[in-house]
Amino acid sequence: MGSKRRVYSFVPAEVAHLNNDPLGKVRAIAKEPGRENVEAVSANLLAMAEITQPADVVWLHLFYHDLHTALIRARGATAAEFNQAVYERLKPGGAYIIVDHVAGAGAGTSVTQSLHRIEPASVRAEVEAVGFVPDAESTMLADKDDQHSIKVFDPSIKGKTDRFAYRFVKP
Repeated sequence: MGSKRRVYSFVPAEVAHLNNDPLGKVRAIAKEPGRENVEAVSANLLAMAEITQPADVVWLHLFYHDLHTALIRARGATAAEFNQAVYERLKPGGAYIIVDHVAGAGAGTSVTQSLHRIEPASVRAEVEAVGFVPDAESTMLADKDDQHSIKVFDPSIKGKTDRFAYRFVKP
């Protein structure tokens, strides 16, 4: 990345208070040598556009399912509103990348709270509904041994879940 490029590491205020201090971790990474162009920022999910500049890429890593949990909904955010905010924040041709834990076929969003997983087809439908176009997907993070029925934090599966990776583009 060139020095003129800016990277925002956005930690939603809805989760910044959690006991593993995600905002503190991101701030520490941003202070590392060679990361002068990285800025750790935090705000409510839907305020992302107010504290960042137009972007070329928005990347969610193992977080999309959280858009359907009680923690996020309690603060008033919805997946549809967040996807719309991402769409508005991205420049034309910009990429929206989502990597998350796979839930079993037919689960939809029903196990996001209990298992912290989401069915990939649900993600795709929600993201396309705001105007994004599917551009690529990868099975690089797939794990055929994951039965999709265990909470992702369970020691027997933690770090070894079946994951999907989608890239969508703003036309």
